[in-house]
Amino acid sequence: MSRIVYVNGAYVPEEEAKLSIFDRGLLFADAVYEVTAVIEGKLLDFPGHMARLRRSLAELRLPSPATDEEILAIHRELLQRNALTFGHIYLMVTRGAADRDFVWPKEGTPPSFVLFTQGRDGVESREARDGLRVVSVPDLRWARRDIKTVQLLYPSLAKMEAKRQGKDDAWMVEDGFVTEGTSNNAYIVTESGRIVTRALSNAILHGITRAAILRGAAEAGLEVEERPFTLAEAQGAREAFVTSAGAFVTPVVEIDGLPVGDGAPGPIARRLRAIYLDEALRTGL
Repeated sequence: MSRIVYVNGAYVPEEEAKLSIFDRGLLFADAVYEVTAVIEGKLLDFPGHMARLRRSLAELRLPSPATDEEILAIHRELLQRNALTFGHIYLMVTRGAADRDFVWPKEGTPPSFVLFTQGRDGVESREARDGLRVVSVPDLRWARRDIKTVQLLYPSLAKMEAKRQGKDDAWMVEDGFVTEGTSNNAYIVTESGRIVTRALSNAILHGITRAAILRGAAEAGLEVEERPFTLAEAQGAREAFVTSAGAFVTPVVEIDGLPVGDGAPGPIARRLRAIYLDEALRTGL
């Protein structure tokens, strides 16, 4: 059975979903998006995703298609219509359809607003059973990575380079320091047990899961330092891991062919994963 998706006010089977070929999301990647995880039928970190959506829209001066309450209602309707228990809901807002021109369309052009579900098999384990093997690539993205746009070509190329090398993901490097993964924030754990991750700036996405993890770490009495780190420091760390709405907290066990720590998921990453999932489910909508 096909999914039911939401397109500009209508719930339709995915085969019937249509956007104009002149939509600026297609022509210019003039669009932003959000991804909300679903576990046991609950929306995780939904208020945080809405706050970041508002920020992205404001940074690009994109019109808002709906209120937070209306967007929540659409999410819930999609959960029900697709009987989604585990997976994600993707949301995209574009500047709408108009003849191709670098100049924005006239004021009042309605934005395009699309949501769809994507299922995920199985119950999310509190334990991270496997770790990621990552390779390093230069960070060649634009300078406003803090805006969650649909401009994902370079992260896709980086991910495919990792796959070409037989690995799982890539960490992007700029001026000698790790910025982030292809679709996640990056962390290391020092020998003293301190969690290190890059501070928020235009250079990285302001991860919603990142914010939740740092709150959870502080409440658990774990020390966090927000600063850049190098690949060499990461390779010599006790642990490394990534966070995102899809990965939650996932250990990194190898970087450019060298094992991190003992080459297995570490205790701090495993602990943070359990803390995050427990709290996210407790507060999920």
